[in-house]
Amino acid sequence: MYSKEERELVLADFHASGLTARRFATLPGSPCAESIGRWLRQEEAGLLDVPAREVRGRAERPKHRRYPEETRREALRLYARGMRACDVARRLGLSSDAIVHSWARGAGCGRGRAGATMPPREAVPMDEDARAEIERLRAELEASRMHERVLLELMRDPKAGSPERLSNKQKTALGERLRRDFGYSQRQVATYFGMPRSTYAYDLGAISRDTARAELVAANVRRAFEESGRVYGYRRVKALMGAWEEPFLASEREVRRAMREGGMEARRTRRRRRWSSYAGEPDERPANVPLRGDGTHDFSARRPGEMVVTDVTEFAVGRRKVYLSPVLDCFDGLPAAWSTSTRPDSALCDSSLEGYLATLGDPAGLVCHTDGGGCYRAASWKRICAEAGVVRSMSRRGRSPDNARAEGFFGTLKEEFYNGRDWDGVSVEEFTRQLDAYIEWYRDGRLKAFEEDGRVVYDTIMGRRRRLGYAA
Repeated sequence: MYSKEERELVLADFHASGLTARRFATLPGSPCAESIGRWLRQEEAGLLDVPAREVRGRAERPKHRRYPEETRREALRLYARGMRACDVARRLGLSSDAIVHSWARGAGCGRGRAGATMPPREAVPMDEDARAEIERLRAELEASRMHERVLLELMRDPKAGSPERLSNKQKTALGERLRRDFGYSQRQVATYFGMPRSTYAYDLGAISRDTARAELVAANVRRAFEESGRVYGYRRVKALMGAWEEPFLASEREVRRAMREGGMEARRTRRRRRWSSYAGEPDERPANVPLRGDGTHDFSARRPGEMVVTDVTEFAVGRRKVYLSPVLDCFDGLPAAWSTSTRPDSALCDSSLEGYLATLGDPAGLVCHTDGGGCYRAASWKRICAEAGVVRSMSRRGRSPDNARAEGFFGTLKEEFYNGRDWDGVSVEEFTRQLDAYIEWYRDGRLKAFEEDGRVVYDTIMGRRRRLGYAA
């Protein structure tokens, strides 16, 4: 408990300090702010007689005496730098913080009291180095924010990767989204992506043209699709647009994209099954000769005519289908014989095998490996193999890798000869002629990598056979 005399002395120190009650309470040996507030109310009620006294070594001065001009300027300087008025008063030995506020109002840099609106004080003067450092930090902050926003945009597309992997058109499209959402200028976006502004402007025009073209195609495709009663696929939609009184021409890719993105799917009561030579299990499968104990296959052969593989593949030529049945020698992948037809029947497979057997002197012991297709389980196929002494070998059910040697040839054939070319309007006869020419080139002119004596040698199949003495 503080006595009456002690409370009066504390209040005398408090008035002389010019501090707030909470600030004064933080000084060593001072009571709490709540006690000071309660004692101030007692002083106002006349219960306490607070004497005037010198506090914390502050010298007495005559009342109404002016402070030196140097003191006023120093007080304004400290206040302009952000120091509180009460701290300025205590530091310079002023009677109260009210004097500091009064000087600040007179100089036009006061903050006022109790929320009063005062003119803003003058900015703190900075040297050129400090100003340059602040500008550098602001630029780094803005660059970091832009990079973060770019990465957030790229996260919407998992295939986009990093900004460096984008094409110029993709960068421009992304830059336009940033400008729309965050208000960046074209110069800022182009600088971030390291693009000349002329390139950015060119790609922006290309994007606008692409967008306008896509919207036009989508509108016409929608019109044709609705006219068909929503039953046309992309081919007939394209044909319908070309048959209008004012035809609208679009590529197949544009029509397919517009239908896919617009959700235009033709009504179908059933899905057409893809062709398959599999016809069930009419008999027991022959042994899988190339299969090894570890589940892998050994399609190697020590000499020509020891093991061959065969299969059937399909080509779409306009509105027709062409089927190819080659016989491949496992010694070096030679297409030793092949047949083509518009029907994937036993006659196709039988003719290719008979053509190959005619080139051999004694085919007895030859291993012929196939899949489980119906043509390889037909009576005619079994008869040909039995009469020639050919050992039948067959893949397991549903295991296409079991005939990987034939599948690998088909993959190369379609990649180099068939895919990426427009076969519409090409007749079956012309397609067959070009296919024969390719297979002959594959046999006689195409370089292939062979491993000989621990090194890789590039040679044609027939050139290597002649070099090894297997062909004249």
